[in-house]
Amino acid sequence: MNKPSRTRIVRANNVKSFSNVRSVVGRMLMLQAAIVLLLTVSAVVWMVQTDRRDAASDAASQSLGVAMSFAHAPGMVTALKSSDPTAVLQPRIDAVQKGSGVDFINVFDSDGSLHTRPAPDVKARLTANSLASLRAGQTIQGQFAGPRGDVRRAVVPIKDTDGAVVGAVAVGVLEKNVSAQISRQLPAVLGTAAAAVAATTAGAALASRRLLRQTRGLGPAEITRLYEHHDAVLHAAREGVVIVDDGRRVLLVNDEARQLLDLPADSQGRPVRELPLTPPIAELLDTGREASDEVHLVGGRVLAVNQRSLDRYGVPSGTVTTLRDSTELQALSGRVEAAAGRLRVLYDATVSIGTSLDVTQTAGELADVAVPQFADHVTVDLVEQVLHGNEPPAGAQNLRRIAANPAHPGSGIHPVGESISFHPSSPQATGVTSQHPVVEPDLRRAPKPWAQSEERAQRMLDQGFHSLITAPLCAGGAVLGVADFWRSQNHQAFDADDQALAEELAARTAICIDNARRYTREHAMAVTLQRSLLPRTLPEQSALTIAYRYLPAQEGVGGDWFDVIPLPGARVALVVGDVVGHGLHAAATMGRLRTAVRNFSSLDLPPDELLARIDELSSSDDSTQGTAESDAMVGATCLYVVYDPVAQRCTMARAGHPPPILLHADRAAEVLEVPAGPPLGVGGLPFEACEVEVPEDSTLALYTDGLVERRDRDIDEGIGVLRHTLTRASGDLDEACGEALEALLPDRAEDDVVLILARAHAFPAHRVARWDVPHDPAAVGQVRTAATNQLAAWGLEDLTFVTELVLSELVTNAIRYTTGPISLRLLLDRQLICEVFDSSSTAPHLRYAETTDEGGRGLFLVAQLADRWGVRYTPAGKIIWTEQSLTDDSGEGTATSRLLGPI
Repeated sequence: MNKPSRTRIVRANNVKSFSNVRSVVGRMLMLQAAIVLLLTVSAVVWMVQTDRRDAASDAASQSLGVAMSFAHAPGMVTALKSSDPTAVLQPRIDAVQKGSGVDFINVFDSDGSLHTRPAPDVKARLTANSLASLRAGQTIQGQFAGPRGDVRRAVVPIKDTDGAVVGAVAVGVLEKNVSAQISRQLPAVLGTAAAAVAATTAGAALASRRLLRQTRGLGPAEITRLYEHHDAVLHAAREGVVIVDDGRRVLLVNDEARQLLDLPADSQGRPVRELPLTPPIAELLDTGREASDEVHLVGGRVLAVNQRSLDRYGVPSGTVTTLRDSTELQALSGRVEAAAGRLRVLYDATVSIGTSLDVTQTAGELADVAVPQFADHVTVDLVEQVLHGNEPPAGAQNLRRIAANPAHPGSGIHPVGESISFHPSSPQATGVTSQHPVVEPDLRRAPKPWAQSEERAQRMLDQGFHSLITAPLCAGGAVLGVADFWRSQNHQAFDADDQALAEELAARTAICIDNARRYTREHAMAVTLQRSLLPRTLPEQSALTIAYRYLPAQEGVGGDWFDVIPLPGARVALVVGDVVGHGLHAAATMGRLRTAVRNFSSLDLPPDELLARIDELSSSDDSTQGTAESDAMVGATCLYVVYDPVAQRCTMARAGHPPPILLHADRAAEVLEVPAGPPLGVGGLPFEACEVEVPEDSTLALYTDGLVERRDRDIDEGIGVLRHTLTRASGDLDEACGEALEALLPDRAEDDVVLILARAHAFPAHRVARWDVPHDPAAVGQVRTAATNQLAAWGLEDLTFVTELVLSELVTNAIRYTTGPISLRLLLDRQLICEVFDSSSTAPHLRYAETTDEGGRGLFLVAQLADRWGVRYTPAGKIIWTEQSLTDDSGEGTATSRLLGPI
């Protein structure tokens, strides 16, 4: 069975309390109901009597009014003097009687004779006295008994024009008709009375219900007993209680409060400001503010005071104040306060020490936390190897002061940055050996080696230093340094409790310093690895003038990287990338990506295809390794740009990387709209390349998000700042890099930063020669002749022999194995570049020819004579290219001398 709900139980209790006449609510409800019923009955009786009296008065007034109106009506005297007054008057009487609601109207002459039809059961005669009064011109009113009951009658004389009475009019109303009128009104009166009784009873029930909740169904005796118990407990308690209303008037003061505050007997009911209270207590009671365990000195007593508002308890507004005599605890308050102070220091140390992974900052945080809550001066000395992230040696020999708070030059304490060595018998050396704190409560009686020299010790004593705790900073069994806590202004010497606190502070700091040391070592390794993987020097090329900045993050080296890669045909590739994550793995992943980009760029792939190959490599590499570390490559970004100085155009594609900025020669800057591809490693989505014309002396700006994005700045806003800075920057690229970093970077870089500024140069037209080659073997000789003449014009006659052999082989193969157009181009750059274009997509392969083969040796000769050769594909076919050095610095002679041997 289901248990009865609390609401049903409360309702049942309420019903029992209503029906229980012993309870205060039951008695009050019955008394209220009886009073309401008595008042209602009295009101009904009074109303009936009043209505009866008013009705009789109205009947008399009505009969008099009708009689006077009829007596003074025109033609009454003429009617009475007529031969047949009854015939004349009776119709009028019937009409007036019907309209006025009176019971009868009689008309008499001056002798008292009736000239109208008498009313049934009503006496229609006048007495002698009545006739005498009428003849005297008086009006007669009265009540008399008739056959049908008492009658209210009025008789008015009828006067002639000369004032003589010629007759009279009598009008009457039966009192029983008045009673009938009252009877008709009685149901409405009774109904109204019943409704009033019901409404009053319901209101009393609602008021009683609220009173029932407040009295909880108790009877008078129980309420009296409850009050007596409450009063006894309140005044017998050992804690003072003061209740003040919202008008700041005292409602209640128990005996204990009166005694503790030394209040007079008539305090209750008086305003707080009139009471003889000490200022702190008076202010507290008068303002009504919240107070929790406030300590106040009142009359030699130490009182713990609490004050709360009464609003939260659903009672009238005000405050309740409790006072507890804590005088007996005064002797223990000092120790309690000291213990609380030590707990505060520990809490502050937990929050404040170790907020960064910087060894120096962590040591400074210990000094800041301990002063002045625990010590007046704090110094922290660390082993030299710890500062560089290395493991500390056994025994702290060479230390350096890292932090001192406060750092007063005249205090005698070694300043920050000095090398520290402790005397073997000093407390510091003892603490390092035992790996436990050492306390010197009185420095004047302690051996002088605690200050490394007697002169420095005396100076510190003169400055007031009197107590010392030296605590070694130990982590993993190794000593990282020493922390010294000094007291000078605080006259209380260090004790055993302070020693325990110093040991706890040192232990927590040592852990944080060891973590920072390990991070420093890893950070240095990551920076070293990253810098070793980045280009140390930029390669020589003529297409671009390049300036760059690379800044590793101050905390956690990331995976930002860049590269400048010379390509065949005097072209240059610029690469900027960013690997998600920090640390050694991010740096290693960056190296893998840079190597992959360099390898694929050697194939001379278009930017979009190169990014697709890198993306495929990243995805397949992650899936095969299957480790959490391999996921770091997912989300890497890259921007790949290829600049062709001959065509003065850039081909570029990006994988989730910020777009480049093009700064024109007229200082106008624009953000290039390069199609945004997905980050590397996502896989499944293609990349799209675009071509942009880059006029001569224009500058390309490539960067990573660490330069333009911060927590308080959106990346689009940062790109806008960079664009605006470049328009106002110096014409020198290196200075422009510095100005951009100064405008965009905070004091400490949160992420790696790469910025490359590349100024484009057009390839000189007089250093380019191009010929179309017909499909005729005889054209080979013509090509050799034209090339020889061009080399002579350039002053490169030494390269004529090798160039003729190379061109003969390449052009012959093109004529033999292709059907489309063929062209030849010579470029004079830092090398002599020969390029043969054909429409075939089949590339030749270098191999050794057999002794019986008639051909297959030409490409081998090309590879031997040229410094470099290769193939790159275009949308219309392929280009086979070779490069020959203009000078020979190897000491082995030119290509011709290497082929023919010494002369």
